[in-house]
Amino acid sequence: MDWRWDFTFEVVLPRIWQAAGVTVWATVVSFLLALVGGLVLMLLKTHRSAWISRPATEFIEVIRATPLLVQIFFLFFLLPEVGITLPPLTTGILALAIYNSTLCAEVYRAGFQAVPSGQWEACVALNMSTYRTYKDVIIPQSLPPIVPALGNYLVAIFKETPLLSFVAVAEIMQVSKLIGSEYYRFTEAITVAGIFFLVMSLVAAFLIRLVDQYVKRSILH
Repeated sequence: MDWRWDFTFEVVLPRIWQAAGVTVWATVVSFLLALVGGLVLMLLKTHRSAWISRPATEFIEVIRATPLLVQIFFLFFLLPEVGITLPPLTTGILALAIYNSTLCAEVYRAGFQAVPSGQWEACVALNMSTYRTYKDVIIPQSLPPIVPALGNYLVAIFKETPLLSFVAVAEIMQVSKLIGSEYYRFTEAITVAGIFFLVMSLVAAFLIRLVDQYVKRSILH
């Protein structure tokens, strides 16, 4: 394999590093939006009224059952048709957030349902407010199973960002393909991009384990 180190350090690494900022930004913003959106969807899905829970349930099922790439293209080409013009990066972040919010909603729901029903009944018997019930009893007990699952989705979003290259977002994979097209050398660019994804995924997984251990220690003490 004809690997050129000068080309790697002088061309590939600087441009990949610049694109890494776009990738990390898209990952973090999408994840934060997905956390909030997932909580909203979970509350709507578990609402007592069928008029509220049913549409939320159907929305979650439709989004989860369709490919993310299709959703990115759908938003990218549909929004301008209804008078909403967004930059490609913003559109991609929105698509990532919507898709992963449906996954986060199921994580929240599973975490809350894991709390024994007796805990809910005890809060009612003690006449605790809804705020104190969630803050002091339900949320602390539901966090241990929720945190690792949400962390996995953070890593998943990071690895889904290459799909944004299909709408011309200058993230890592898009830049690596452009480098290959310009210099007719794909090996260095694709390899460096793959190494970056590997390293960042390992770092994210390590941080998630630290957060998980911290949450468990906080609850036990």
